[in-house]
Amino acid sequence: MIVLDQPSALRLFLVMQGSIVPRILHKILAVAGLSAAILMIDRLALPLPHVSVSAIGVFGIALSLFLGFRNNAAYDRWWEARGLWGQLIAEIRNLGRQVALFSPDPAVHARVMTHAVVFAHLHRGALRGEDPRAEILGWLDAAETDALLTHANPADAALSRINAALAGAELDGYARMTLSGTLSAMGLAQAGGERIASTPLPFVYSLLVRRTTYLYCFLLPFALADQAGWFTPLLAAIVAYVFFGLQAVTRELEQPFHNVENGLPLHAMCRTIEISAADALGRPAPAPLAPVNGVLT
Repeated sequence: MIVLDQPSALRLFLVMQGSIVPRILHKILAVAGLSAAILMIDRLALPLPHVSVSAIGVFGIALSLFLGFRNNAAYDRWWEARGLWGQLIAEIRNLGRQVALFSPDPAVHARVMTHAVVFAHLHRGALRGEDPRAEILGWLDAAETDALLTHANPADAALSRINAALAGAELDGYARMTLSGTLSAMGLAQAGGERIASTPLPFVYSLLVRRTTYLYCFLLPFALADQAGWFTPLLAAIVAYVFFGLQAVTRELEQPFHNVENGLPLHAMCRTIEISAADALGRPAPAPLAPVNGVLT
């Protein structure tokens, strides 16, 4: 996730970090080049058929609505994913306080919070397709780590180990019910993240929007040639930047767990959980992760 101050008015048009321009520059140049070629053929060689500006305007409004809807759907996924991880951080903190309140055994407290941290790293690894072994080894030994990683769903296995530790502790009925509710909330947050990661936006809808965008950018020069003249390539490039840029932003937001500039900072959130667990156990807490070149991963 990009963590930068808003650029000044002068730097707004020059800053490239966090911008989608480098990823779509080839498309913008292609549209500008196509527009220039169509304009030169129309003016210097062979008159080409023109498209009504009104017709292309209606086409553009319809395309804008489609792109806006898809972008809103992608942002909803990103925001829900952030809410699920915020809930996970809160529930793990609650778990630490509840275990300290209900169980006098420090060994139970240590086992529960250790596996809560491990659960967070395993969940992050599953969502990003990464190997979280290096981060886990700071909390578990190699044998326990390998045992967890052999499961089909290692994060769920870690949650089951927390449940087993609480089941063997000396707790009354109210404490068990409270802790069970906290573990259930953690499981729901995990399932929500897995749902988002495994269910992208419908491909057929994305395909329709992409095809329509290319078609619109191809037809646009035929509508601008009369009205804009030699400014046609510039105006077509600006329109391509808007439409192709929205597509690029949507593709990035619809997969909020990917390790990209605008993805969620899962490593930083796992470090937040580590800090909370270390404080609960009376251990030295690691430092929060800091942005690198304005990007927090």
